[in-house]
Amino acid sequence: MKGGQKVYVCFSSDFLIEEADPWREECWQMIKERKDLEFIFLTKRLERLMDVVPEDWGDGYDNVTIGVSVENQTRANQRLSLLQQLPIKHKNIICQPLIEEVTINDYLDDVELVVAGGEYHRNARPLNYDWILKVREEAITRNIPFEFRQCGTHFIKDGNDYKLTYRQLFSQAKKADINWYPSK
Repeated sequence: MKGGQKVYVCFSSDFLIEEADPWREECWQMIKERKDLEFIFLTKRLERLMDVVPEDWGDGYDNVTIGVSVENQTRANQRLSLLQQLPIKHKNIICQPLIEEVTINDYLDDVELVVAGGEYHRNARPLNYDWILKVREEAITRNIPFEFRQCGTHFIKDGNDYKLTYRQLFSQAKKADINWYPSK
């Protein structure tokens, strides 16, 4: 793999799950060896981080970004307060699958990216577009990049209730054209 690329670790799972304990050390070794790559992983289990990082973690590795996913305000309060306390150099907040309105403004210190989106499956809980816009506004107010990655299968916008297919989740989010990046 060429240097400068992003590597998504356990992207359809969680790097901090207990089942990864047997092989995680080998992964950390690869991350240390490839300082020329940016490793990104998402987790809902941030409380396990300090139990599984290498001894030389210090205040985090320069080439590791940790994204913490939150789906509602209770989880946002739990996980994001922990995100603020832990030694992590690169922090992202992933509001996905967002299943209720959340306020993340109190947790945006040192955050480099905010992502939002809905969930996909037949019985998906509703995603209200107003919730996405609220999170976006909080990110913009703090000059933090924002990405709306996908709608939800059950999507509410302007009082209308939509049922979207898998392909529409991404195309409709892109069509909304609300991703935001600070000008340099």
